[in-house]
Amino acid sequence: MFNPFKEVELIEATVFQPLPDKFRNKRRSDWSDPNRQGAEVECFLEGPSFDRSGNLYFTDIPFGRIFRIPPGGDIELVAEYDGWPNGLKIHKDGRIFIACYKYGIMEVNPNDGTVTTVLGSVFSEGFKGTNDLHFAKNGDMYFTDQGQTGIADPTGRVFRWGADGSLDRLAVNVPSPNGITLNLKENQCYVAVTRTQQIWRLPLMADGNVSKTGVSIQLSGGHAGPDGIETDSQDGLLVCHLGVGIWRFDDNGLPTHLIHSGDAHRLMTNIAFGGPDNKTLYITDSLNGNIMTADFPIAGKTMYGLS
Repeated sequence: MFNPFKEVELIEATVFQPLPDKFRNKRRSDWSDPNRQGAEVECFLEGPSFDRSGNLYFTDIPFGRIFRIPPGGDIELVAEYDGWPNGLKIHKDGRIFIACYKYGIMEVNPNDGTVTTVLGSVFSEGFKGTNDLHFAKNGDMYFTDQGQTGIADPTGRVFRWGADGSLDRLAVNVPSPNGITLNLKENQCYVAVTRTQQIWRLPLMADGNVSKTGVSIQLSGGHAGPDGIETDSQDGLLVCHLGVGIWRFDDNGLPTHLIHSGDAHRLMTNIAFGGPDNKTLYITDSLNGNIMTADFPIAGKTMYGLS
């Protein structure tokens, strides 16, 4: 029987691989000064995503680094450039894209480490600071433009960059748009709105326009609001809630699971499904510089072009 007050199941995440010491050098950066209030950092990990061969890619924002964990291997550096890479997703044709806070949407060549800007502006206007991205079945890219927006400056934006080259503004008044994903039918776009502790739902009409955008989930608590989000195979939504853990909400927006880190202080910022049955969560523990894992009872949404 349907029970909207079902007890939340707790799942503890554990460290899978820490960032090796050779990649740790605690210091300030041009990114960490405004975004970490001048604190020295060793890293800030984000954007986990698997390619066809089972390599797990992730980013390090303040020091412009892209890392990779090969199957059964250790963390290795793929690229390093003068930028701030945040979200990372892999297109169905295998190309690797990143949302760079500094330069816009970029492509990474994993063979030689080159990083190239592919979309650096919108109608000749610079981005505020792109944050995360998600690909639809047809290759359309949905991405967030967060910058320093918040409640006092609710001007963050959500875009769709079509496979045909079109560029659409889906929302222009978002107070800190962060993680982004689509539901299984791809008729709803979900956006993590960090500064208002909300998940917004943008209904996608048949002609591609957005209508009746509203709040799907309201959060509270933690050190900040929601960050990375992802859909599972039952149309549930997993939400990285900074300072709390990772919530799983069912297709009715009700909480069913919470992935946590026990007594340790973790800032779990983003997730990717992996493993042989696609039921292992790979999680970026951003400030501690760890990749964590958790066994999850529900498989993740199939990533198009990957199996």
